[in-house]
Amino acid sequence: MNYCEKSKQIFEYVQNLRRTIHTWAEIGFELPKTVELVEKELTDMGIKHYRVGKSGVCGIIGKGEKCVLLRADMDALPMKETTGLPFASCGNGTHSCGHDCHTAMLLGAAKLLKENEENLKGTVKLMFQPAEEELAGALDMIENGILENPKPNVAFATHIMVGLSGSTVGTVRYSKGTALYSGDAIKIDITGKSAHGSSSYLGVDAINIAAHIIVALNEIISREIPSDEHSVVLVGKMYGGDTVNTTAGKATLEVSVRAQTQEKREFLKKRVKEISESVAMTFRGKADVQFVYGMPPLYCDEKVAEDADRYIKQLGYQPICVPTSNGTEDFTAVAQRVPSVMLNLGAGSIEEGNIYTLHNSSMIVDENVLSVGVSIYCQCATEWLNENSI
Repeated sequence: MNYCEKSKQIFEYVQNLRRTIHTWAEIGFELPKTVELVEKELTDMGIKHYRVGKSGVCGIIGKGEKCVLLRADMDALPMKETTGLPFASCGNGTHSCGHDCHTAMLLGAAKLLKENEENLKGTVKLMFQPAEEELAGALDMIENGILENPKPNVAFATHIMVGLSGSTVGTVRYSKGTALYSGDAIKIDITGKSAHGSSSYLGVDAINIAAHIIVALNEIISREIPSDEHSVVLVGKMYGGDTVNTTAGKATLEVSVRAQTQEKREFLKKRVKEISESVAMTFRGKADVQFVYGMPPLYCDEKVAEDADRYIKQLGYQPICVPTSNGTEDFTAVAQRVPSVMLNLGAGSIEEGNIYTLHNSSMIVDENVLSVGVSIYCQCATEWLNENSI
């Protein structure tokens, strides 16, 4: 089957799916409309499917011992959309990370793979995943059996890229080895003691402690990490206090930590905890450090990456192998257990006027990427099975 041509023929079908999902922009594990749509489409295609975990969906196409997993995430980000598109989300979420595209592309691929089912030399497992933005959905599906019966031999995922120089439609990038950084969300609850502003010496100012912790955390990158090792320690949110004329009895910091290696990740987490607790103690307060959620660096199997490169070239695209990026993905949880690769698909470049990047509420996607993604999902699954079925 010519997947490039076939994907163009079903473009409107995939585009309509994407726009419908975009309008809903559901968040985290709470994806009732999106899950219902996915299940309806799979049912209409005659594809066996079932729920996995809190709100994941697994579809099965073909049969045989060898198994390829194709993954798409479904959740949106908790922000108001500002694109002005006629199908923009009107709720509290927006698909400014492109998961609407991923879900629609995998449904399009499911349609074509089902049509070609009798020629597939094995099994294709479809993984429609919730809560990627919380780095929780993949693990939930894994813990509930997505990688069992059958166990995938290999896994492919896609992710769009927008607002970058050269991220035109048809551009495909991937990495060998470490592809993405680790990512951890850390919450620091600081306890002081409230007192009236006229006698602040009777209190312990939690906001003052928070300020000193922020300054101290900034020193980790500049003083404790080699200059050629890029890491991130970012205090993204701070809140606390009750009134303008009292010392704050409580304050909270929310911190993001990213690292290229698991070793550096553990070091950064350790230092955030040590610094926060010791600084709070210095000013007569207390800091409770909670590691809310996190994910190790994403490792892409070199052999699978080389296979994907070859399959994509068969479609007429010229994929590019690139160095590690500082984003984070919970596809990592799959890649830790199954040889995997993540493929980044151009969906609009700066040169073409796509000036807003991922996670920006004004991000607009060039929808021609949908056909690219459909064909790549199909080609990778079909060709890997062709080469590995014996």
